[in-house]
Amino acid sequence: MSNPLKVGVVGLGLIGGSMARAYSSAGHAVLAHDINNSALEAALAENAICGRLTAENVAECDVIFLGIYPRAAMAWLRVTAPHLTEHSVVIDLCGTKRGICETCFGMAREYGFTFVGGHPMAGTQYSGFENSKNGLFKGAPMVIVPANPDDEKVLTRVRELLAPVGFGSITVSTAEMHDRIIAFTSQLAHVVSNAYVKSPNAQVHKGFSAGSYRDLTRVAWLNEHMWTELFMENSDYLTEEIDGIIKALTAYRDAMAAGDAGRLQELLREGRISKEKVDRGSEEDQ
Repeated sequence: MSNPLKVGVVGLGLIGGSMARAYSSAGHAVLAHDINNSALEAALAENAICGRLTAENVAECDVIFLGIYPRAAMAWLRVTAPHLTEHSVVIDLCGTKRGICETCFGMAREYGFTFVGGHPMAGTQYSGFENSKNGLFKGAPMVIVPANPDDEKVLTRVRELLAPVGFGSITVSTAEMHDRIIAFTSQLAHVVSNAYVKSPNAQVHKGFSAGSYRDLTRVAWLNEHMWTELFMENSDYLTEEIDGIIKALTAYRDAMAAGDAGRLQELLREGRISKEKVDRGSEEDQ
């Protein structure tokens, strides 16, 4: 897309702020809205945005990103939808898709704009505009959920609109598939990490830990307000994953309690083979 874009960003946290920085650094005009005025002032001062997103100028945007919690995103769009046009493309950046897509697809049909669910697969354990980065999404996967996955016109336009961000891949999904898989790849990891550091030994680990501890605990440092909403939105799939890992852990525990080294070795071997299959599959996909 050769012509400069006008981009709207709602929410200047880690994700929305990084999206704003990416487009601004690529030479596009970014307008933003945030209930935190200090985030807006910081973004203006750092040239991450060039102005405020309002009801009066929202229709001028080629694309609008919703970088806030799902319920807040739906509420903002419900108020703003009457100001949008058939030219408007709205993409949410939330961590779950079923609820927001069902609601926002309906609003898009009613008011004539285009809504696409979106989930950039990148982030850090830190939140807020102060932790946003220009290159956070560079080379990262992006999942999109269109109302009609066979609408090539919409898919082409969305890919063009996302091009300045530099995603490594764009995967088209349904909301159902997204939420089912993300329960395993992201949400379960956050639950396990958060539970793991509750061991009393976490307070005395210094001098006894290295890479494995750092890797497993990185996402324990989370925003409990956001993740509570996301976990509850996806509680059916996430509880299935939690039940599965409890069952697996119980098998390891029972083998050790019974003094059954053979069974324990078998379980460890099964896990290693599963990881090898995953890694080989990833290499073949590249």
